[in-house]
Parts: sequence; C-alpha cells; structure tokens
Amino acid sequence: MTALVFFLEEPSAKEMLRGILPKILPEDIFPEYKVFDGKQDLEKQLPKRLRAWRKPDCLFVVMRDQDSGDCRKIKSKLRELCRQGGRENALVRIACRSLESFYLGDLAAVERGLGLTGLRSRPNLRKYSNPDNLGNPWQELVKLTGRAYQNVAGSRAIGPCLDLEDNCSQSFQNLVNGLRAILEDR
Repeated sequence: MTALVFFLEEPSAKEMLRGILPKILPEDIFPEYKVFDGKQDLEKQLPKRLRAWRKPDCLFVVMRDQDSGDCRKIKSKLRELCRQGGRENALVRIACRSLESFYLGDLAAVERGLGLTGLRSRPNLRKYSNPDNLGNPWQELVKLTGRAYQNVAGSRAIGPCLDLEDNCSQSFQNLVNGLRAILEDR
C-alpha cells in the first residue's frame, strides 16, 4: 500500500482533505497528515521532516494558504524546501488567499455542509464567481454564512460536500487535478 502524505499548515486543511479524498483515492492509497502550527512552522520543519521520512512507497503533498504573499514566490520557496528535503517530486499546492476560497467556489456545498439555505440566491454573488481573487475569503465566508462558519468545524462539514468538478476556485481545481496526476503517475 502507498501512503499519500500531506504536510499542512493548519488543521482545517486536514479536515477539508478528509472530506474530498474518499472521492479521489483508490483503495490501495491511504492518506497521512502532518499538521504544523502555521506556515512558518511548516516551512521551518519541512526539509528536516522530508529528509527524515523512512517509510517506503510514499507520495508527498505540501499545501498552504497564499494569504497576502506572492503565490509564485511561495510555491517556489516550498519547492526549494522539498528539494532540500530530498523530495523534489512532492506536489506543492497553494490555496489562493485561503482555504475558504475553495468553499466560496461551491456555495451548494456550503449550504449542505452547514445546513443553510438561500446562499446561492443572495444578490451580489457575482463576486464569488472567481473566489481566488477575493481579498479575504475567510471574512467573506463568515459574513455570508451569518457566522455559522468556523475554521475546523466548517471545513469538516463542508469538505465532504465539495463537488470536485464544479467549483469556481481555480486553486481548488489545481489541487484536485494535481492529486489525480500524481496518483496516475505512481
């Protein structure tokens, strides 16, 4: 059996992945999650953790939020850290601005996951047609849901409801497509 090992900056990413991975992973692949205490902790420990990894038959994925940084620079830095850790083939994915842009890209999943109605019929929803461009997706999601969204619990609830094909977040689509590609190439 092969392990798909995720290096993540926060627990909410783990919860979201636990929701979508059953829709993607073949039966002979099992996920493992290494959750860090924020992006600085992830970046500081990543090379050492990758170098020390001894289990055979593993695929690696590094994922973090863009926040206000330059996506290309962040991705380049993470790729370099993976190279330093001896895992230059690790998949690196950045959630544009934050993980919540994934959820704003699929408001039907937000409704189902949080037990809400009417989100998709609200006026001014055009701004969610490209949620990766929003300045603060977390704030937008909290406001849109009337504060029903909480990071970890919300990710746990919404993750299983996310549609892998019909999501307006390009960074979500990049994550799903990247996962499918490394699984096919193994």
